[in-house]
Amino acid sequence: MPYRIGVDIGGTFTDFALFEDGSHAMAIHKQLTTPADPSTAVLDGIATLLADNGVAVTDVDTVVHGTTLVTNAVIERRGAATGMLATEGFMDIPDMRLELRYDMFDLRLKYPPPVVPRYMRAEVSERISYEGDIQTPLDPEAARAAIRGLIETHGIEALAVCFLHSYLDSRHEDAVKALCAEEFPDLYVSTSSEVFPQMREYERWTTTMINAYTRPMFDRYLGRLEDGLEDLGFVGRFYMMTSNGGTVTPDLARRFPVRMMESGPAAGALMSAHHGRVLEIPDVLSFDMGGTTAKGALVRRHAPLKKYEMEVARVHEFKKGSGLLVKIPVIDMIEIGAGGGSIAEADERGLIQVGPRSAGADPGPACYGQGGEQATLTDANVVLGYLDPDFFLGGEMALDRAAAETAIAGNVATPLGLSLTRAAWGIHEIIDEDVARAFRIHASERGFDYRGCSMVAFGGSGPVHATGVARKLRIPRVIFPLAAGVMSAFGLLVSPLSFEVLRSNLVFLDDLGDDWVESYLRLPVDEACGYLIEAGVPADDIRLTLRLDMRYHGQGYEIEVTLPTDCGPDLAGVAELRPRLQELFEARYAEVFSEVLLEESLEVMNWKVEATGPETAASEGYAIAAAASAAATASAEAARKGSRPAYFPEAGDYVDAAVYDRLSLTPGAEIPGPAMIEERESTCVIGPGDVARVDAHHNLIVELAAEASPKTHSSESVPA
Repeated sequence: MPYRIGVDIGGTFTDFALFEDGSHAMAIHKQLTTPADPSTAVLDGIATLLADNGVAVTDVDTVVHGTTLVTNAVIERRGAATGMLATEGFMDIPDMRLELRYDMFDLRLKYPPPVVPRYMRAEVSERISYEGDIQTPLDPEAARAAIRGLIETHGIEALAVCFLHSYLDSRHEDAVKALCAEEFPDLYVSTSSEVFPQMREYERWTTTMINAYTRPMFDRYLGRLEDGLEDLGFVGRFYMMTSNGGTVTPDLARRFPVRMMESGPAAGALMSAHHGRVLEIPDVLSFDMGGTTAKGALVRRHAPLKKYEMEVARVHEFKKGSGLLVKIPVIDMIEIGAGGGSIAEADERGLIQVGPRSAGADPGPACYGQGGEQATLTDANVVLGYLDPDFFLGGEMALDRAAAETAIAGNVATPLGLSLTRAAWGIHEIIDEDVARAFRIHASERGFDYRGCSMVAFGGSGPVHATGVARKLRIPRVIFPLAAGVMSAFGLLVSPLSFEVLRSNLVFLDDLGDDWVESYLRLPVDEACGYLIEAGVPADDIRLTLRLDMRYHGQGYEIEVTLPTDCGPDLAGVAELRPRLQELFEARYAEVFSEVLLEESLEVMNWKVEATGPETAASEGYAIAAAASAAATASAEAARKGSRPAYFPEAGDYVDAAVYDRLSLTPGAEIPGPAMIEERESTCVIGPGDVARVDAHHNLIVELAAEASPKTHSSESVPA
């Protein structure tokens, strides 16, 4: 049977997962990211992974890749010189935004500037009405002259074409795109009618500008990856993960890089949902912490919560409205600038500040021995005894404890008059509280009651901090899957080919005739299915999820209603749902707003279609692979590697904590805290009073102790 590889690029490490569907054999790898060119780490890591496991590259059928490269390019403004062509009189919409203040009492509000500055925009005479009628025909000569002027004056590589009501009728935008293909073939052109054909021009145009802005960079990146894979001898299929958890072909990813903004983190949320299904836990918190950031997602009824917008490049991390609004289907996540590389320092108030700045992979934390001198979270975890300097990445990368102590002493402990231990614990504790606070806000804004839920923790740093975060949230149970350090890479392998299309077409529910399915759903269905058919998915294997955005007449915003149907491209049985649409809306409205039913007509605003290919075998084989990866050791004592001093506030000092080999633990093993359970890519920290057990799927299930008051700290020194 052929092998498949998942590759997830993080800010500090790039993770790899190798999986064989037939035997369910799996292998993992982790190495430092190469920030100057992330494709270097991807290609080197694939070669290393295959060589270490004796697998020929010709035996690899599929490579699935996830990356936040697009998001980083927007935040760091590393995209291409991009122009914008707008309807005459509307060029300033990107600067006007939504005319909303994200902080009513801040008189010095700042917003991130649009990725296309005003001087690189041009207007053209054209106008299509909100009903789809052409009021002013497009002037091709004026469009040609405007584009040529942007190229000659500003050297643009990409162009965003943003006309007012193109979501209803795309003829004018299509004409400009055809003109560019003929006269400016090297220009990367994105039209708002194909990127996100929704009414509300600010959101649509911002999304289109970001898509155009990142296309040249992403195209070149994918080109380097494809050339490198070809040089390795790879002849299989290469896919990219999108922000909504589906996968697409490189050609589709090149057209819509904006859809890749959260592709890596989405994979982890999918795996959290998978573990919830396996363990029959419908609601879980997904907690992923790597070297640069931490991500949190909420899983309700075995599915990650989704949304159709996200913000990037926020001026204020936790203030909604302070970033650039992007309209794409995306798994709903909160991202915190907290990771192993988060830089700790004494601020002007005489307090410890940790993050959001990160040491990244180059130079990385001081303990990496690559020249870093700033204190980081990883340095603190080494000093606290949670990480073994001789077993980082399974011993392949030795950590320098002395360098960690020097960095924390010089940057935090000495300036604040703290002992080394207290400074290190302060760094660790601040990150735990930052993550817990972000979860509280995220869950409360979505009406998600996490009390009694379980947390699924993963990532290189997640298992070190998960019990501390869960304790602050009063969550009773934490689940650590096997290979938690690279779980997002496995998430890439459980995602099927998928693409989602949205089209705005405002219509009263009472005006829907017998042909409503063909009139309003056929076009987005054909578009979504067409992308999958181009990728080689047979039409009979495509399943559709249909959603309508509906509202009462007069309301400003809508709610999403999922149609209860399981159909294919033929839309069989959907037409019969017409009499139930009002009932479905009212049930969803009551769920969101309680029993408040208005005597107003209903409107359908957006028509959403998600086309999905067949499920992969990896989701079923993961547990089998986990069992095959573990040794046949029966007891926890036999898996014990030894012990080392580690700091726990409950004990008030360093205590001798047992250390266990994760892969030597089999189902039924039970471990009382304090303890560290080590894998090659991560370490699970179990506090005093906590009890960890290994379940039948080789997950480590930790039941947290009842809350106890920490003892007074008595040690001012760190044991050798």
